[in-house]
Amino acid sequence: MATLSDIGVAAGINLLSAFIFFIAFAILRLQPFNDRVYFPKWYLKGLRSSPSRSGAFVKKFVNLDFRSYLRFLSWMPEALKMPELELIDHAGLDSAVYLRIYLIGLKIFVPITLLAWAVLVPVNYTNKALELQLKNVTSSDIDKLSISNVPDGSDRFWTHIVMAYAFTFWTCFVLRKEYEKVANLRLQFLASEKRRPDQFTVLVRNVPPDLDESVSESVEHFFLVNHPDTYLTHQVVCNANKLAKLVEKRKSLQNWLDYYQLKYSRDNAKRPLMKTGFLGLWGKQVDAIDHHIFEIEKLSNEIAEERERVLKDPKAIMPAAFVSFKSRWGAAVCAQTQQVRNPTSMLTEWASEPRDVYWQNLAIPYVSISVRRLIMAVAFFFLTFFFIIPIASVQALATIEGLEKALPFLEPLIEIDFIKSVIQGFLPGIALKIFLIFLPTILMIMSKFEGFTSISSLERRSATRYYLFNVVNVFLGSVIAGSAMEQLNTFIKQSANEIPKTIGVAVPIRATFFITYIMVDGWAGIAAEILMLKPLIFYHLKNFFLVKTEKDREKAMDPGSLGFNTGEPRIQLYFLLGMVYATVTPALLPFILVFFGLAYVVFRHQIINVYNQEYESAAAFWPDVHGRIIIALLVSHVTLIGLLSTKHLAQSAPLLVALAVLTIWFYTYCKARYEPAFVRYPLQEAMMKDTLDRTREPNFNLKPYLQNAYIHPIFKDNGEEEEEEFSTKLEDDSVLVPTKRQSRRNTPVPSKISGVSSPSLPEAVPERSVP
Repeated sequence: MATLSDIGVAAGINLLSAFIFFIAFAILRLQPFNDRVYFPKWYLKGLRSSPSRSGAFVKKFVNLDFRSYLRFLSWMPEALKMPELELIDHAGLDSAVYLRIYLIGLKIFVPITLLAWAVLVPVNYTNKALELQLKNVTSSDIDKLSISNVPDGSDRFWTHIVMAYAFTFWTCFVLRKEYEKVANLRLQFLASEKRRPDQFTVLVRNVPPDLDESVSESVEHFFLVNHPDTYLTHQVVCNANKLAKLVEKRKSLQNWLDYYQLKYSRDNAKRPLMKTGFLGLWGKQVDAIDHHIFEIEKLSNEIAEERERVLKDPKAIMPAAFVSFKSRWGAAVCAQTQQVRNPTSMLTEWASEPRDVYWQNLAIPYVSISVRRLIMAVAFFFLTFFFIIPIASVQALATIEGLEKALPFLEPLIEIDFIKSVIQGFLPGIALKIFLIFLPTILMIMSKFEGFTSISSLERRSATRYYLFNVVNVFLGSVIAGSAMEQLNTFIKQSANEIPKTIGVAVPIRATFFITYIMVDGWAGIAAEILMLKPLIFYHLKNFFLVKTEKDREKAMDPGSLGFNTGEPRIQLYFLLGMVYATVTPALLPFILVFFGLAYVVFRHQIINVYNQEYESAAAFWPDVHGRIIIALLVSHVTLIGLLSTKHLAQSAPLLVALAVLTIWFYTYCKARYEPAFVRYPLQEAMMKDTLDRTREPNFNLKPYLQNAYIHPIFKDNGEEEEEEFSTKLEDDSVLVPTKRQSRRNTPVPSKISGVSSPSLPEAVPERSVP
């Protein structure tokens, strides 16, 4: 069991690691040849150019101004200078609101920490329950500051109940204010935002098949009839997944060709050779340049054939389309209403912005999505609960007893005080961190299989599952299973009546493990984030082997993005730990405060200078953030109820149940009051924005702006001629042709497939014929 000295050694190691990372970052960011690694966002915006230094050759690569090294922490105040409104304009609302999650952590936990240390720590520490009552239970100095040190049935427990109410009310107050603030920021952002294709566009899915018309003709016919005053144009969705893979393969081959050509240009004496087998390890040896030129030409022919197939094969057109309207109001009406009697047909939703669309999943048949999601739900269940076994095994090895049992020859080394402190205070957190490395990738693959059509929705689904995994495995698995296993010998020797009491005392003991985890992941991990070691190495490798022009150098930059699917669940784990241990072991709270403060500064710097966000969802993720903090509150209430029930204070349960009910009521209130701003777009706001646009630009032609906005990027990446060819082909397909059905003001007469009709407005629409 880790003692205060062990925690102190671990804290010192992690603080030293963080300081070393900051020093390394301060030195590397000042070097001219690293400028594109640590400030790529400014290069992408065209507001920064490569530093040019006259004089000695070495100055072009090394900063010789030693005074700049003395200000190695100057980036911290610089990161805090940019006002929030300027930050929104610079990086987008998603990034600015993401930073507010860290600010909420500080707003919630600074008062809670001060109050807990002023009230609960003295109440806990001035007792001696652990020394007098359960001498046979393993405990540490940290536990003397926890609720475990209060005797059973003591009136002092009412202090913890009052503090639970105070912490909950304060947290709910902060959450409501932040929900209101973010909702207003979202509406202001949407109102002030420049014209974007997604403001006028709706994604229509599950278009019913019709023997008389193609998908494109059906879509245009339907919207001309049912949205005659607002419909503008549409773009059907094609299945170009195979074509995209071929193009991606050609890009990879082109990179290798550039590498070999650059290598040959530096040494003309010898042509570069390669083997054609797996990974170039075996096979026939050939001229590398000639081989790649041949393979690229061969692949280009395949791409041309596949492109022609996509353009001509009706089966390549999916029963879905991006439909654009003449106004935001028209798009809002369509996106937020049911189009036909059959609720599973002609489904509409707001289109994601073009760069947010996950094109591969648009090719998935809509009818299979429910089955896919059921399969992934079952798979996630088994992944979550079977993961407990390896995590428990790794955690068992990451202790003194586990190491001595597995590696007995290391026992003399392990018993050295400093080594023992390092293992107790550092190793468990590192072991868990390493074991979770591949989890985000697995969860993202599962989300893609489910068929979500935007990158933002993929990340939000992955984040939800990552959070649930953390709650079950990292929190519940470590607290309950870990504590029970540590006290296993005691349980065996005790009577059955004593076991619940022992569990009640043992649960807070796992606070020492979470303290080490926070220091490893939250302190050293955040400090390592700013060093960007992986992008630094990859940039210089690309710069040396592949870069021939300034455009190549720009492509070599990898600014990355926030990674909501991994970052937000990690933050929520700290909210969960803080809420649960605020009344149980307040000694953990200062470590959480350091995390939130450090992470806020680091990520503010990264958002300003590095990250280039892949999409803009206007903070659509905030309801998820709010809901998870509420879950943390509820878990803290349940934990406290369980603890106090083992402390002979069962009469407190109704008060804590009432607190949980109040928390749920608060959640439902916020959901009804603020969440609509994140899922629906007010028609009033849409009309105001449209009116303002018409006043400012009365002659703006919207159709050319929207015509090609949602063409598959594979056609955009291959030149304007191919984009125009694809667009023209679809336009030809979508000409309203004479139909065998009589058109009506709503939907045509009953379809052979869907059976949908609407005779409410029987007057026929004059049919247009092709000249």
